[in-house]
Amino acid sequence: MTGLSPSQLQKPQNERSGVPGGWIPGAGRILVCRGVCGPATEDWPDSGRDGCPSPLPCGISSSHPQQGRRAAENPGGHLGQDNTEYFLSSGDKIRFFFEKGVFDEKALHAHDPVFKGATHSSKVQAVARSLGFHMPVVVQSMYIFKQPRIGGKVPAHQDATFLYTEPLGRLLGLWIALEDTTVENGCLWFIPGSHTSGVSRRMVRTPAGSMTGISIRGSDPAWDNSLYVPTEVGRGSLVLIHGEVVHKSEQNLSDHSRHVYTFHLMEASGTVWSPENWLQPTAELPFPPLYT
Repeated sequence: MTGLSPSQLQKPQNERSGVPGGWIPGAGRILVCRGVCGPATEDWPDSGRDGCPSPLPCGISSSHPQQGRRAAENPGGHLGQDNTEYFLSSGDKIRFFFEKGVFDEKALHAHDPVFKGATHSSKVQAVARSLGFHMPVVVQSMYIFKQPRIGGKVPAHQDATFLYTEPLGRLLGLWIALEDTTVENGCLWFIPGSHTSGVSRRMVRTPAGSMTGISIRGSDPAWDNSLYVPTEVGRGSLVLIHGEVVHKSEQNLSDHSRHVYTFHLMEASGTVWSPENWLQPTAELPFPPLYT
């Protein structure tokens, strides 16, 4: 199985964004993925799933740790201590998060056979090898629902703000479009070259017993909105996201959903995963190696 082509590898990292087609091959595979996640959105009990306390009004974001960022920036706000704990302990479980009709699930790479197979597929392994990963591990996964008309925006951010490593440059996001992604339904937007500027903001765990459980350290620069470039890709395409590149997605104002499966890899060889990160490996689920 081949990874990236020579022409793709020759591109600068900030331009190595799209690998078109074939990652979730055909509509049947998409229906399998949607079939796994879809029932969770039907007849949802008021008490939530897996002990989530009243998930619908929680205001938890659609984008991985963005809900934790909200809690850290609004201590004492409506997120609540129970929901912060639900978020902080989500790394080794399949859990569900809502915001304004947007919905996502976590830890699918470890607990669901469909997504585990996609994450550890020969195609993904070939891409990692072609990029020079020696000991990649899977640190996080999500299925992101950005629903028609109500799918919320994801603010500009760098993934390393939330998933910090020493040294930097050891984190890679793999973002697989399960449906066509367009400007209208909330595609990704990137600032080319922004991965070279370092990370000035961190989301970190706070000492046990604190109000929020997490806090924000530092601040982001004022990124110029005119520098963003949209990345529209077709169903089944793969987008590679450098851990320090600045990116965002806008609200879905269209009549079409935008479903995505995404996960993050870390090069474990010679890398220290920050003990301050909100996400930590557990005895039940150490970060699993990609190569199997």
